[in-house]
Order: sequence, then C-alpha cells, then structure tokens
Amino acid sequence: MFSTTFDSHAWAAVPFHFWTVVFFVFGAIVGSFLNVCIYRLPLGQSVVAPPSHCPHCKYSIPWYLNVPLVTWLYLRGKCRNCGAPISVRYFLVELLTAVTFATCWLAFGRQSAGLALVYALFLAGLIVATFIDFEHFIIPDEITIGGMVVGFACSFLLPSLHEQTSVSASLQQSLLGIGVGAGIIYAIVRGGKLLFGRHKVSLPADTRIIFTETAVHLPDKEIPYDDLFYRRSDVITLHAHTVELVDRCYKNVRVRLTPASLRIGDEELNPQDVPHLEAVSTEVVFPREAMGLGDVKFMAAIGAFLGWKAVVFSLVLSSFIGGFLVGVPLVLLRRRELSSRLPYGPYIALAAAIWIFDGKPIVAWFFRLMEWINGLFLAR
Repeated sequence: MFSTTFDSHAWAAVPFHFWTVVFFVFGAIVGSFLNVCIYRLPLGQSVVAPPSHCPHCKYSIPWYLNVPLVTWLYLRGKCRNCGAPISVRYFLVELLTAVTFATCWLAFGRQSAGLALVYALFLAGLIVATFIDFEHFIIPDEITIGGMVVGFACSFLLPSLHEQTSVSASLQQSLLGIGVGAGIIYAIVRGGKLLFGRHKVSLPADTRIIFTETAVHLPDKEIPYDDLFYRRSDVITLHAHTVELVDRCYKNVRVRLTPASLRIGDEELNPQDVPHLEAVSTEVVFPREAMGLGDVKFMAAIGAFLGWKAVVFSLVLSSFIGGFLVGVPLVLLRRRELSSRLPYGPYIALAAAIWIFDGKPIVAWFFRLMEWINGLFLAR
C-alpha cells in the first residue's frame, strides 16, 4: 500500500517542481505546528488543545490570521488583538521547515517520494528538538521516544530508508541503530559522570555561600538549581566552618545537598523546610554532566531512522561542531565558562541532517584522506 502510494512513476505524472511547491507549502504548515510543539512541550501542555492563541492576552487566533509565513509578515510580528510582539522565531521555524521539506523533495523526490517525505518528517523532529534544547536544555520524550517508535515504523513501511529491499533487514538495521545510538551515548554519559562529574570551585577564606529556595549564591554569581540538578542523584557538597539556618547554627560540619535531601553533619533535613541557609567555606563541589539522558534517547531515535553508521557519524561530527567550532570560541571570547553546560542536542541534529544530504561522501573523503596521510608516512 505504502509503496504503491509513493511510487515514483505515479508522482512523475505531475511536473517535478509542482511537488517542490507542494512540499514547501506543506512544510510551512507543519512548521506552524512545530511552533506549538516548541512552546508547549517543555511546559507539559497539550499540543492539540486549546487552539492557537496569543500567549499574552490569550486571544484565540482565527484561521484567517493563522496562515503560515504570511500572517507574521502581515501583522508585522504583533498580536492583532493586544499588539504584543510575536517572536520572530515563529516565522523562522515556519520558513526553515518549508525550505527543509522542499529540499528533501529536490534531493530525494526523483528517487522516492516516500523517502523524501520520511526524511522531511525526521528533520521536522530535529527542528523541534533543536529549538527546545537551546532554550530549556531538554529534549522531550515525545521527540526522543516517539522518534524511536516512528523511525522503527518507517523502517517497516520503507525498507529503502536503510538501503534494504526486505522489511526484515530494514527492521534489523533500525533496531541496531537504536541499540548503538543509546549504547554509545549512555557509555559516554556514565564515563563522563565518573571522570568529569564534579566541579570543584575554590573560594577565598571565609567566603559566605548562600542557599535560597531557587539558587546558590556565590560572591560573584548566582547559580539556579535547575542548572545544577539534572537528576535526583546529583549532589552539592562542601565542608563548612559555620552553617547558619533561621533557627540554629552548626560549626565545622560537612554539608550535602541533593534535590531530595539536605544533610548537615549527622542531621538530615528536608530541603523544602530550609528556605535559607548560609555557610562559610573555602570550596564547594558542584555536580556536572558531560551529556544528559535526553541525548541518549535522542541518538537512539536518530539510529531508528538512519541506522548505526549515521549514529557514529553524528557523534563524531557533533562533538567537533559543539566542542571545537562552538564551545572553544565561546570560552576564548569569555561568553561562557569551560565548566558551563552547553546544549548538545542541536549539534547532534545538525550532524544527522548533514548525514542525510551529504554524509556518505564526507565519510568516503575522510577515508581517502586517511589513506593519503598513511601513504605519506609509509613513503618515508
């Protein structure tokens, strides 16, 4: 049924660039829905109800003011009802998705309309993951776990997604991609936790560290708990000369704070019952993550669609992009600290997109380069 519907000969009965326009328009419509996902998924809200509305005045947007691309330009980026600004992100996501869909058709439409549509769907998921991770440092399960399920289903419907002719071989490649994607990244997460899971900050003598309900306050900065506690096992530790609570004091004790508990010396307290704590110490140890579990599931979803080779390619290239091309310049420009968290999902997404359109020639070029370099050494 699927292969018949997306038979290339049937689609070729209509001029090729007619479908380019269709994919562009369809992509813009999908982009409008992606904006809803980007805004609502991190907040735990339904992407179906209520209908599209202004986040400022809650004005329900009628269909004729919800035309992708056109409406934002027509209203000059403002709400028709209250005049509040509408982020340019809405327009950019719609345009990016429209261009992405059209590009998928141009690249794969002559080969397979189904392949072009599946790649477009996959890249739409990468767009959502990228924008959410940049803003919230998370990739929702709807994208990661949902991506695994959809990728496996597409592998069943379209074996050519993995360059296979049989359904069983395609499903094996999808499962292998899921296993390799999750396995490699999980090993990196656990290894990174062991090697780099703690960040020790040395402080001047008699430095006062203040713990409030929302953040840790050091003399030169404030660190929200959301930036420190990514999992329940994360812990902040310090040896305090003095500790002051609202109703009591301690001297020469060890302080250990997790999302669920606060231990001061031998006494265990509920952090919810301690709205304010002041400690005097010369150092504090913060938790640190190399990567998050969301990245594990995200790479597994990529493997479900693209297979294990794409997983390895995406891991290597995203590390180069995120670490060397982005992270190092930001540190040198003092835009971020070496120990600060960097969203990794967008670089994985970019690497996966590069694999789809030009990954295999890049790999072939890399191996030719390695052979050439090896030949130079052997010649000596």
